[in-house]
Amino acid sequence: MAIHTVVPTPSKSIFLSLTFLILLSFPHSYSSEVIPQSDKELGEVAFNFIMLEAQILCYGSLGSGLESLAPQYTGGGPSPIGAQKAILDPLTRHIFTQFCYQDIGHLRALQGILEEPFRMPLLNYSKGVFATYMDNAFERTLNPPFNPYANSINYLLGLYLIYVGNSLAVGAGPMLESSTFKAFLASLLGVDAGQEAIIRALLYPVREKLVLPYDITVAEFTDRISEYRNKLGKAGLKDEGLVVPTFLGAEGKVEGNIIAGNENSTFYARTLQEALRIVYGTGNESVPGGFFPNGLNGRLPRSFLGPGN
Repeated sequence: MAIHTVVPTPSKSIFLSLTFLILLSFPHSYSSEVIPQSDKELGEVAFNFIMLEAQILCYGSLGSGLESLAPQYTGGGPSPIGAQKAILDPLTRHIFTQFCYQDIGHLRALQGILEEPFRMPLLNYSKGVFATYMDNAFERTLNPPFNPYANSINYLLGLYLIYVGNSLAVGAGPMLESSTFKAFLASLLGVDAGQEAIIRALLYPVREKLVLPYDITVAEFTDRISEYRNKLGKAGLKDEGLVVPTFLGAEGKVEGNIIAGNENSTFYARTLQEALRIVYGTGNESVPGGFFPNGLNGRLPRSFLGPGN
């Protein structure tokens, strides 16, 4: 029996491609799928971590935050503490301006899935918060206190510290039930993991450069930050700096670690509790602090805080 293979003509291929793109363009809120409450609660967690990144990206690059750039996605939440425009070289400012607007798109897409506004939590980006994290990471007081807004290198190191959400998203993925939400998470990770990779890629060429005025290299800063996040998370090795011992490098062959990964070079996964311990800076998911002085908003993170919170 002859087997006939139908090869689409160019015009048919174009039509199918356009149809697919048009279907993708419809907001998820138009879907007939009912999003389970458990997925919505994970979506609330995602809102917090996207906002954590978005505000420092927007303030650092543009000097303005979501309150003025996209107030419709803040749910009337408070302005952050201490956020300011960083002193950046033109290329760095250009890159992170793009990231700022990308994160606004992420918030719009997520709000479309949840079909309701989400109140932005109180965020703290003060120099003092960053300085405390760095002092704890080095187990000594840096002099002068670390300032993430002082220059491009410091800003990149500050962002390196903040990007925790991707490992949480990897950990949360298997818990999702909705195909709509799974598709959103996959597409979000494609961009957000790219942002994190670019932060590391910008730091990697200057890894041996001293971070002024300290006698400490960029690589050592990343190593200490990652070690401290591992310590706060209390779940073993889930974070690595730009340079690692060879046995921890890809296939045990290299020390360079421009993208961190486990023994199979896949992304590390964190639980919500582990992520909270890090962004709170307390090592305890029940004790807010750090970047979230009042804790994250949403039922899941607030369930760790106890009565009245």
